[in-house]
Amino acid sequence: MSDPFKQAAGNRKVLTADETAQGRLDAWLTAQVGEEFSRSRIKALIKDGQVFLRGEPVTDPQRKVRTGDSFEITLPEPEDPTPQGEDIPLVILHEDDDVIVISKPSGLVVHPGPGNWTGTLVNALIHHCGDTLSGIGGVRRPGIVHRLDKDTTGVMVVAKNDIAHRHLSLQFADHGRTMPLERAYQAVVWGRPRSLTGTVDAPLGRATGDRTRRAVKRPDSHDADEAITHYTVVERFHEKPDATAFASLVECHLETGRTHQIRVHMAHIGHPLLGDTVYGAGFKTKVNLLPEEIRKVVNGFDRQALHAFMLQFEHPRTGEIMHFEVPLPDDMVELVEALRR
Repeated sequence: MSDPFKQAAGNRKVLTADETAQGRLDAWLTAQVGEEFSRSRIKALIKDGQVFLRGEPVTDPQRKVRTGDSFEITLPEPEDPTPQGEDIPLVILHEDDDVIVISKPSGLVVHPGPGNWTGTLVNALIHHCGDTLSGIGGVRRPGIVHRLDKDTTGVMVVAKNDIAHRHLSLQFADHGRTMPLERAYQAVVWGRPRSLTGTVDAPLGRATGDRTRRAVKRPDSHDADEAITHYTVVERFHEKPDATAFASLVECHLETGRTHQIRVHMAHIGHPLLGDTVYGAGFKTKVNLLPEEIRKVVNGFDRQALHAFMLQFEHPRTGEIMHFEVPLPDDMVELVEALRR
């Protein structure tokens, strides 16, 4: 078999498929490039138009490779796999030899990944904790036992050693069913759920054709993960005699912890979160029904209105029940106060 690599200028490589080539383009390219780039990274490069066949971009990762195909691919410089410490301010609620509890602000990504290799919570923690962070979560996620979306605010706990990491990971995997772990969120949603208290029991999986979005799945689907959210309506804004409202403040307790769970579940029952451009974009025109001064605040709210206000867990060394609550951040306070007017 001939070497498929022919070096081109800069980071552009030419790879030619021989008689043994077969399968999807993303899988074949990943095998040719080697361990330096993951399949998900190669897939992203394809979708980004960085792969060419006869001078035309190929953007379908599932395209079949044929003998004689000659692909040009532009590869970015490899990233340092080891996150470095960065002096990023942290709001620390508690810290001891085993755990650190922080209040995460909006805009802070939890761990490095494509598009966010620096400026993450992990970088901040490495700077603050030095060599004490647990490595059991992997080199890119030292000490991380759970996550919040980039634009979700609230309480997080991080393990500072392997024993704490294992103990906390067991609690999060148990979801509070037999252990004292408990998580609660506050969210502002469009409209008013018909029932002021309820449970959304709807399995979640990856949305078709999208590697980042999640969607409700049939229970018998091969990629369906159990997902259960309990919610309570705390306050209704601009409620009408017919029991409808413009928006509501809800409190959500998780029985499972899936990616985007609250965002997808609330959208599934017809009440997506304000500011959620992924799962609630279709509700944006409702803002036009508001008075101008309120409309400005709602339009200016540029993230999903979700805040992890409470976290409870068992301390991995002492067994003490640790309970933390943080108030709504300033931008959500402004949003709620505007909706009350």
